[in-house]
Amino acid sequence: MSGAVQAGWAPPSGPPEPAPDRGWPRWLLVATVLWAVLLGVLTWWSVRTDPPTVREQRTLGQAAPVVDRAVGELVAAIGDGAWALAGTRYEPGCRVTPMAAGAALIGGVTVFVPEGGERVLLERVADRLPAGWRAGVRAGSEGPRLRADAGEFVAVEGRTAGAGRVEFEADTGCRPVDRPYATPPSTAGDASLAAVAEAARALGRPAPTDPEGRSASCPAGGRATTTLVTAGPAPVDLAGLRSLAAGVALLDTPEVYAYRRGPLVVLADATGTELRLTASASCP
Repeated sequence: MSGAVQAGWAPPSGPPEPAPDRGWPRWLLVATVLWAVLLGVLTWWSVRTDPPTVREQRTLGQAAPVVDRAVGELVAAIGDGAWALAGTRYEPGCRVTPMAAGAALIGGVTVFVPEGGERVLLERVADRLPAGWRAGVRAGSEGPRLRADAGEFVAVEGRTAGAGRVEFEADTGCRPVDRPYATPPSTAGDASLAAVAEAARALGRPAPTDPEGRSASCPAGGRATTTLVTAGPAPVDLAGLRSLAAGVALLDTPEVYAYRRGPLVVLADATGTELRLTASASCP
């Protein structure tokens, strides 16, 4: 083959040289940096000023006062009746996320009514709770249930817990624990101690020891209180308390007896294995 170059045809000169890498334009780099700074500032501002949008953004310590106030609202809504504050329960061991442990805080009130009056009580309480709570009573497979929202993702419920027994609770749900929880101090007043001691004597039981004080913040100020003692085993004949009731008893059944002693509601609960005596002062 001849080595001559054919006219009109250029010999191959290898691959073309790559275009020079100019990098990102300066204006694009500046815009990216400014956008990142703006996002950081907006995130900082949102964390500091925006209200929480999910329960997990509020710690247990922040939610505890809401529970305290919610229980006080329940006491005020219950009004006159055979009631006592339930002990506040601290329940650790739940999971806020798969990687983070948490705890729940639950406060409540127990009310006894004549059998068949449970729904009437739930509806009356729902009507008296703050309008912003959007309280309502609905029928369910386990009986009527009150549901309300006390704010800050604290749920309020009321339900029947046996014939003539209604339990109300304010529940934080699972929250991050920012500090160890300690039950607020509450001492038993002299009048409450005297009332439960008098009830124990009327039933032939020894003077109670180790009283437990419970309390909750009232909507208009002050605190609702309950003094609780155990007074021996149940069952027990509660007829001995009738002489202490000034007028008509608030409730008179074989296992529960309640009456007024001045401003206090004295309640004898023999529904369990022990006789529980309480003296409670409602909200002013």
